[in-house]
Amino acid sequence: MTDPQVAMVMMGSFVASILLGFPICFTLVAMGVGFGYYAYATPDWMTHPLQNTIFDLLVNQTYSVMINDVLVAVPLFLFMGYIVERANIVERLFYSLNIAARFVPGAMAVAALMTCAIFATAVGIVGAVVTLMGLLAFPALLKAGYDEKLSAGVVCAGGCLGILIPPSIMLIVYGAISGVSVVRLYAGALIPGFMLAGLYILYVVTRAWLNPKLAPKPPKEQTDIPHRELFMMLLTSVFPLTVLILSVLGSILFGLATPSEAASVGAFGSIILAAAYKELTWYRLRDSVYLTVRTSAMVCWLFVGSWTFSSVFSYLGGHMVIEEFVTGLNLHPVAFLVMAQIIIFLLGWPLEWSEIIIIFVPIFLPLLDAFGIDPLFFGILVAFNLQTSFLTPPMAMSCYYLKGIAPPHIQLTTIFRGSMPFLGLVLIAMVILYNFPIITTYLPDIVYGVAK
Repeated sequence: MTDPQVAMVMMGSFVASILLGFPICFTLVAMGVGFGYYAYATPDWMTHPLQNTIFDLLVNQTYSVMINDVLVAVPLFLFMGYIVERANIVERLFYSLNIAARFVPGAMAVAALMTCAIFATAVGIVGAVVTLMGLLAFPALLKAGYDEKLSAGVVCAGGCLGILIPPSIMLIVYGAISGVSVVRLYAGALIPGFMLAGLYILYVVTRAWLNPKLAPKPPKEQTDIPHRELFMMLLTSVFPLTVLILSVLGSILFGLATPSEAASVGAFGSIILAAAYKELTWYRLRDSVYLTVRTSAMVCWLFVGSWTFSSVFSYLGGHMVIEEFVTGLNLHPVAFLVMAQIIIFLLGWPLEWSEIIIIFVPIFLPLLDAFGIDPLFFGILVAFNLQTSFLTPPMAMSCYYLKGIAPPHIQLTTIFRGSMPFLGLVLIAMVILYNFPIITTYLPDIVYGVAK
């Protein structure tokens, strides 16, 4: 058996292992070490079994992850998000935005989407956003008489926005994998992210305007609040969190701080914000630290396993087999993009975004030059694509997150049906990006110059 054939067996064994439910990060390490032991075996391996380069490679990859400056921002942004999530800041935010949007059709759903966009920006974790908004906004929408499907779609789709809108943790991880500047990725995702959120809001307003029964207006006594009191509500709920997010994002985009420096300021700012709201307790702080460490460890071990696996896979010639096969198809760049996005879309059913970005996206990155595709543009498309995988039955994880905390009478099929229109909006947004890539590249090019 030739080395490239062994590489294909390696990939097939990995896919079979994760479908069987083995832990992905440790499966990557095991596959990398196991097949690497074969790939780097020396003639005297029988007498010196531990003298194999694969062990040095594993140690070096682990050390490379530990000293990666870009990845330092991941635990800091996670900590910022977990503190914000547990400090009851979102409840104030949702209530204030609901009152402020009271004259807009579907005001409560619009407020839920705006809250999701702001909260997802601060957290960047789909499960956390959908779960919290499912506990906070979903019962409120149902109690106000909103359509069950529309309410479910709003929470599920809004909760996924954190994958795309900066400061997105996914974009940090993609930047570390692809070598694209995180600053440029943030600038490139800004307009598309808010464009998608705007499409969601426009859809909800239009549906509520055409069919008011889907989103009844609240009684006047619930929204008849003096302007001064409403201003103070917004000042104390929306303004502080928005300032925190904008200061973190602005310092990155304007070059005042690196993502790691801005993330550290954001983490410290979230502690100050929670303390100012008198919601900072030892239990919440301890819980946030624990969740941050657990999630960061998962991401870092995925990096260690992925880089070890991909190094061995490339050494055996696996990447060359894939590259020769794809280039031999003589695809148009658009056809290649569509094919890559379909594969990533299908992978989004059984896998989390972190596993897709760290393990499978690197397979496509070497092919981008051959097709003349900007890695920044490709990364934003992947972020959009992951929105669809979170919303598409039968493995729509966002829907399962909501079902786990929804009232018992809410069926999973109802949540699926409610998510489908928003899935269609994501596909429309992707088509717009395909035809007008300048939406993604304009801001990074105008602010930081054209990438060379």
